[in-house]
Amino acid sequence: MFALLAELSGTFPVLNVFRYITFRAGGATATALLFLFFFGPSAISWLRIKQGKGQPIRTDGPESHLAKRGTPTMGGLMILTGVFVAVLLWGNLRNPYVWIVLGVTAAYGAIGFYDDFLKVTKQSHKGFSGKARISIEVVVALVACYFVMQTQPPAIGSGFAMPFLKEAIIPLGILFPLVASFVVVGAGNSVNLTDGLDGLAIVPVMIAAGTFGFISYLVGNAIFANYLQIHHIPGAGELAVICGAVIGAGLGFLWFNAPPAQIFMGDTGSLGLGGLLGTIAVATKHEIVLAIVGGLFVVEALSVIIQVFVFKRTGKRVFLMAPIHHHFEKLGWTEPQVVIRFWIISVVLALVGLATLKLR
Repeated sequence: MFALLAELSGTFPVLNVFRYITFRAGGATATALLFLFFFGPSAISWLRIKQGKGQPIRTDGPESHLAKRGTPTMGGLMILTGVFVAVLLWGNLRNPYVWIVLGVTAAYGAIGFYDDFLKVTKQSHKGFSGKARISIEVVVALVACYFVMQTQPPAIGSGFAMPFLKEAIIPLGILFPLVASFVVVGAGNSVNLTDGLDGLAIVPVMIAAGTFGFISYLVGNAIFANYLQIHHIPGAGELAVICGAVIGAGLGFLWFNAPPAQIFMGDTGSLGLGGLLGTIAVATKHEIVLAIVGGLFVVEALSVIIQVFVFKRTGKRVFLMAPIHHHFEKLGWTEPQVVIRFWIISVVLALVGLATLKLR
């Protein structure tokens, strides 16, 4: 739609508004939101019929979770479909960054879908083989990061930008895709681990998407990038449209995922959205900033790593239960308390991440 309206703008000047990224980002947000509102109930009913018993609930978790039995999963299908529909309508499909990000999102979403499918059909927490899953994720990320490197100016395409420093960059050369792929894979799995309570993952994802939508717009604009002394990346501003679509789809999903959830995001959504955020961070040269903005995801992932590492070597647990949101539930926090307090932390971390744009 963008290409058609852009061509018609010469005849109808009013259509020039469609050339503005900010307008199209808003349009993508509204489109994704309305898509979820209209098709969400039907999708939930269909998934409930197809899945029967829904997502299996851990018996060793908080007792309050047992009441969630029968809730369907794979809600990520709704989110990702809403994102794709909105981006295909409002995005500039001639922009390579759009296809790179959508490609990773689709691939990671497919991996998550297969994992969800195995869990639902077998009614077991053992889904896709961990090694096979990570291997595929790494391959997808390597390919995506290679294309990002080739799309960007040679001076910055193969380097990591440093926050708080003026246009500083760490040159990585041919190692860039390997290092950058760690960001994409890490982001995907960190969001996946965070998705354990109603609404816990989707709001921090929207906060991170809003933050990176703003960052994308700035790095894609030569004037703003020069003023803030950050690297200007031609074409990266278009990623703001994708971020807008994520926010809209996220809000629509939250309507149905709010406690008590009518549907769970599942690995389909969490892995796909995490991969999306990681790829955008790589494309905008704000990989390290993602670790700040998505600090909640980092802590969730680290809690699992620490728990497993220490338990295997000492037989003792650092946390009452991992990921860490379950630890706080075990301490007596109610689910809404954990979720809302983690949302607040995400907002604070997003503000800190945005501060890196000016504190240089």
